[in-house]
Amino acid sequence: MSSYLSLAKPRSGAAVGPLYLFELASSQARWLELRQSTIAANVANVNTPGFKARDVEPFNKVLDATPVRLATTSPSHMQLSAAETDTRTNAKKDSWDVVHSGNSVSLEQEMLRGGEVNRDYSMNAAIVRSFHRMLLSGVKA
Repeated sequence: MSSYLSLAKPRSGAAVGPLYLFELASSQARWLELRQSTIAANVANVNTPGFKARDVEPFNKVLDATPVRLATTSPSHMQLSAAETDTRTNAKKDSWDVVHSGNSVSLEQEMLRGGEVNRDYSMNAAIVRSFHRMLLSGVKA
């Protein structure tokens, strides 16, 4: 069994392909879990001499492997070039201050990153809940 949801034919008669939203949300949730664990390890080693702070690769690198393109389902849609529909972005590399002990962990930056993880997880869960309700209302109708 595949890990995506597929709807054979909607009422309009047009075929709908697989819906990868749940798979994408699951991948992001696993990535957020890994990032939170990395942040926790950095905070736990804040007083360890010589410890170098770590972070995971940005989630958009996962998306870069399979860029998402806008679909044209009607001839009246505007045609955009590949550059205009590119969803990839470049990640900014943060600089870490290294203290005298050689430790590069900044509690302020780690707390900010923890807040980013919390915000991203909340958004992920809200999108999945909304999409799930939409699918249920479509099935009930």
